[in-house]
Amino acid sequence: MIRYCCDLCKRELDPEQDLRYVVKMEVYAAFDPMMVEEADDDRDHLQEIQEILERLEDAESDQIGEDVYQQMRFDLCSDCHKKFVRNPLGQETARAFNFSEN
Repeated sequence: MIRYCCDLCKRELDPEQDLRYVVKMEVYAAFDPMMVEEADDDRDHLQEIQEILERLEDAESDQIGEDVYQQMRFDLCSDCHKKFVRNPLGQETARAFNFSEN
């Protein structure tokens, strides 16, 4: 039997009673196309980058550092899911500290 717990509050989730939410995050470096005259190059650079990322995702290669690509997966309980959906980037938490401006 597989046991799950909430990755945020660490509460164990009972598969028969608790609803479990899965959050998948993908973070990758944005490669903006350089300003090039159309006559110089007709290649679709964004498409090429997307194809490279897909191949690397399938191969789970260690050749790309975490500063270029990361993929994460989290299990959340119902309460933590509600909190996450309301504030997915954690902005409210950071503002709650009210640090002085020394």
